[in-house]
Amino acid sequence: MRHWDVAVRSSARLGEGPTWDPARALLIWVDILTCRVHSYDPATGRRTVMVTEQHVGAAKPRAGGGLVVNLRDGVGLYDADGAFSWLAYEAVPGRRGNDAAVAPDGALWAGTMRYDEAPGGGTLARIAPDGNAEPVLPDVTVSNGIGWSPDGRLMYYIDTPTRRIDVFEAGETGWGGAVEKLVPTRRAFVEIEEGAGFPDGLCVDAEGGVWVALWDGGQVRRYTPEGTLDRTVDLPVRRPTACAFGGRDLTDLYITTAQEDAPRHPLEGSVLVVPGAGRGLAQPAFAG
Repeated sequence: MRHWDVAVRSSARLGEGPTWDPARALLIWVDILTCRVHSYDPATGRRTVMVTEQHVGAAKPRAGGGLVVNLRDGVGLYDADGAFSWLAYEAVPGRRGNDAAVAPDGALWAGTMRYDEAPGGGTLARIAPDGNAEPVLPDVTVSNGIGWSPDGRLMYYIDTPTRRIDVFEAGETGWGGAVEKLVPTRRAFVEIEEGAGFPDGLCVDAEGGVWVALWDGGQVRRYTPEGTLDRTVDLPVRRPTACAFGGRDLTDLYITTAQEDAPRHPLEGSVLVVPGAGRGLAQPAFAG
């Protein structure tokens, strides 16, 4: 039985970062290597595309309208009228922004990676609404999926080559102000077995279940809050990249995909959807 449908037929080279914008009832996602930010209205089928000047690893809604974007050379802001400004600029040759997520306190957690995927060449940082960048992890390889538990006390995180989903616990000051105290709380939540692909993007549902897309694995999996595998969605594409709940009732699971190399299936690069997969969590907008 097929559990998925096609939401948007596309040919994204590296589709990533699906995010539901509740204020506009739109799905937002990016095609990193073609510098495009896409939006899709499931109610009308309307689609839009915005082209950025640099590779764009993630795009998230802002509380006052517009988008915060994780670009090659740092984190930038688009106003609702399309005007652009840098929020946190840090150009490093050979490195680009990758996945990012907005924390419960409205800060952006933004990851980077080297284009050649050199070990330890990436980072994870917390970007405050005022642009203050606080390093969290300085030596990751491919910084990827980030998400928080329903109570906001746990943060799940993926450095893809490790084949793990790790989990951090919030400190007494929450997720800001003393980030260095979070690192000792890091532990493995789930390890993906050899041959099953590599963990890429993730999202957390209202029950605390963690959904993860498996690059080169052709699956999205759900793990319980205890780390037990309890659902697998087999997909027709080899490289799903990330997943997010959307729709007006947050019950549809949207999945971005990639055709970075020669495509093996006509749906590679499209956005897929699993209707009624569960119930998602409303994601906060960036407070800056």
